[in-house]
Amino acid sequence: MKIESKIGKASYPDSTIYNFITDFNNFKNLIPKDQVTDWESEKESCRFKIDPVGKTGLEIIEKVPSSLVKVSSIKELSQYDFTIWIQIVKVDKSESKIKITIEPRVNEMILQFVKSPLKQFVDGLIDSLEKFDFNQ
Repeated sequence: MKIESKIGKASYPDSTIYNFITDFNNFKNLIPKDQVTDWESEKESCRFKIDPVGKTGLEIIEKVPSSLVKVSSIKELSQYDFTIWIQIVKVDKSESKIKITIEPRVNEMILQFVKSPLKQFVDGLIDSLEKFDFNQ
């Protein structure tokens, strides 16, 4: 089962957004502070705690310039196994659409427990991306 965010719009070129999201050090300003704590990052990996999922780590496993960043949980740090896709679609030279999809690989009982918080998390990230000043 995949959990998909709403589709967001940002008034920036796809390449600007892509360059930003391929460096986890930039995410500290994007993450919903009420849902994520204990943030630590390097360029292609990060670690944090998200309630009720717990402590987890992420690493970039695939990049398609200006259109896709694929991220996976770090097995040694994560209680759960999941993959995240961040898709960017160019609308025109100064506007892009963004969508985030999470595929948690957990049993049905756990999925029911984490589905709503994960949906809130991805929609919160989209809200942050829509408002974010990528030129800072």
